[in-house]
Amino acid sequence: MSVSSEQRKRIMLELLKSEGQVKVSDISRRCSVSEETVRRDLLLLEREGDAKRVYGGAVSARPANYEPPYLHRQQVKAEEKARIGRKAAELISSGDTIVIDVGTTALELAKAIAGKERITLLTNSIAVAYHLMESLNEGRFSGQIIVIGGRLNPEQQSLTGAPGEREMAQYRVDKAFISIGGISLKRGISDYDLDETMLSRRMIEAAGQTIVLADDSKFGKEAFVEIAPLRRIDAIVSNAAPPREWLPALKRHRIQWLEAKGEE
Repeated sequence: MSVSSEQRKRIMLELLKSEGQVKVSDISRRCSVSEETVRRDLLLLEREGDAKRVYGGAVSARPANYEPPYLHRQQVKAEEKARIGRKAAELISSGDTIVIDVGTTALELAKAIAGKERITLLTNSIAVAYHLMESLNEGRFSGQIIVIGGRLNPEQQSLTGAPGEREMAQYRVDKAFISIGGISLKRGISDYDLDETMLSRRMIEAAGQTIVLADDSKFGKEAFVEIAPLRRIDAIVSNAAPPREWLPALKRHRIQWLEAKGEE
């Protein structure tokens, strides 16, 4: 069965991001479509600025430290991120004070929060704040929402900068939920935007527990700016099991790994 145009696009975008290139013959075979169809797909990706066509395929048109816009990232690994969000929401207890940073996986966590009472939620994400507001108005949970202010980044739907960092330094929270660009044994957790990263650091400093949200495309990846080393992390919620070679480090740093499995 052939794969739809939108599904092919998602596959190619993921390959461009993870491997930096795609081959026409590979996509044709994988998606059960003609090579001419794949070439037309790549032409569209090139027009959108995501790819540069070369002989036999295409390479990424984005620099290594580029992060796609928020709305674009929502389409990548959407089901995996939703599972991670639901699993992470199980870690929230009534009465908790938590902070949620910017990211599409963080948004899935916000959507999954329900059945909790008297919780206080802080965030610098416009998208997260909006969904929390809707849930609060619908009575899905009770409590209050605090938006950390700063300079608006419309592309990433975030508020960042020194004002937000100073504001965050005033708070102490039970749990920080951090969405990341990459996680590796060498550099710990990292992300692409310097301002967002600085605020994520303040969130970790303010938290009793730090919980990282990471789908498997982030494993072994090192983004532009380091957020924190592995020893600062208390738990990782992912859609996949940890790489085998990571197990000693996870044990050494006493990091709990929670796998958000799909339905059987």
